Amino acid sequence: MKADDRLITALDFPTAAEAKAVVEELGDAVSFYKVGMELFYSAGPEMITYLKERGKKVFLDLKLQDIPNTVAHSLAVLTRLGADILNVHAVGGPKMLAEGARAVREAAASLGRPAPRLIAVTVLTSMDEAQWKPLHYANTIAEEVLDLALLAKDSGLDGVVASPQEAKGIRERCGRDFLIVTPGVRPAWAAANDQSRIATPAMALRNGATQLVIGRPITRAADKKEAVRKILEEMEGAQA
Repeated sequence: MKADDRLITALDFPTAAEAKAVVEELGDAVSFYKVGMELFYSAGPEMITYLKERGKKVFLDLKLQDIPNTVAHSLAVLTRLGADILNVHAVGGPKMLAEGARAVREAAASLGRPAPRLIAVTVLTSMDEAQWKPLHYANTIAEEVLDLALLAKDSGLDGVVASPQEAKGIRERCGRDFLIVTPGVRPAWAAANDQSRIATPAMALRNGATQLVIGRPITRAADKKEAVRKILEEMEGAQA
């Protein structure tokens, strides 16, 4: 996979106009974008159409979790939008995960197109030990992430969303073809913001991450193309 396909730029904006302005400014520098809840709830499918018409790949990051039937039907609808990656919460359980994966494959087949990759969120990268303790899980964060990654794989999903700190263990347990999408990636020159379990782009790739989700270090930069260039340079160095 090329470095520019490994970088997913997060369009975390409240309006389509703001997101589109960044996409236009970045031009050919970025090929893959993440559309999350804030932007999708504001702009809806229009934003996906806009990006696909410009030849971009899309990670639609809605983190679905509900009863299996609801999630399966929702994923079937979302598959029609043409996004390249969709996601659910792994804690929805094995039946929700398996039925969701089946729904995506069947919906894509009915449309005569390749199925989007379906991945599962493990533990949010904003979560630290202080926030984890009141939830009373028996596992540590790292143990829970590994267990949820194996659950996702066994349920027929293509990969997971996990912090770069857990990527190495997931890669060892789930194999080389398992997709590991890592938020919580911050270049050395960028602020951590609200992320807790973070790593630099090079560290994340060396730990086994497949793709990196990076938002504010790019979208809030004074020179956005230069920020992308510096990140891609670091990523290419890590893969050399």
